[in-house]
Amino acid sequence: MSNPHILHILSEIAAGRMRPETALELLGAQTVCDTLNGLTLDTQRGLRTSLGEVVLAQGKSDQALVAAVGGLAGHSPVLASRVSQAQAVLLEKHFPTGRYWPLARLFSVGGAPGFAQAMQAPWPQKGDALVVTAGAADIPVALEAYATLAFWGKSCGLITDVGVAGLHRLTPHTEALRAASVIIAVAGMEGALPGVLAGLVSCPVLAVPVSVGYGVASGGFAALATMLATCVPGVAVLNIDNGFGAAAFAAKMLHREQPEQS
Repeated sequence: MSNPHILHILSEIAAGRMRPETALELLGAQTVCDTLNGLTLDTQRGLRTSLGEVVLAQGKSDQALVAAVGGLAGHSPVLASRVSQAQAVLLEKHFPTGRYWPLARLFSVGGAPGFAQAMQAPWPQKGDALVVTAGAADIPVALEAYATLAFWGKSCGLITDVGVAGLHRLTPHTEALRAASVIIAVAGMEGALPGVLAGLVSCPVLAVPVSVGYGVASGGFAALATMLATCVPGVAVLNIDNGFGAAAFAAKMLHREQPEQS
């Protein structure tokens, strides 16, 4: 239930047109009323946690996926992650106003003002949250993080292909890196970039290992181990390929620093 809906209920109570007991029943039953196709949609999650529910498309049946997106879209803008090409065709058929972002594997219905524009390359290279990739192969995971933040209306930027194979490439971005409130560092191979960045800036660095690399890179486990073992303080490590998780972490940090005005 969105803030306007809740405000309407409170106004009705204040005006004497609704009993408090009726309002309590409406608020308490909202999530239960949205149970369908094996789903219990959490339409009040944004009110509790500052972040609305995002649909994980991976592993869902077509019926459940359409029901989840449709159920949430009736309350607020909705984002679906890990959406395959086939699932995108299905969602575009049922939600013609939605849009699929193939590189990030995201499908959105609505979003914060300016979201669609923010998704167009060249992407901004500065923001309160800054997503940085070691290589171009890391961009899909980085775009999942960047696009999720943009969908939620957070100030974010994306800097790509500045890993340890050529650290001089970071130099033009020094000012933006030091101005950021949080950095998401996305790296495969040996995963050294987060530690490098954390040694240059005062803000927290969220490290996302990527399943990119040869042989002993082992699907991202080598990068994960490097990030966990870093000697540089101020690094928090996410799961392999978890761009969405990094975005959620960063968004909550920004929400605490800059709470939305009601």
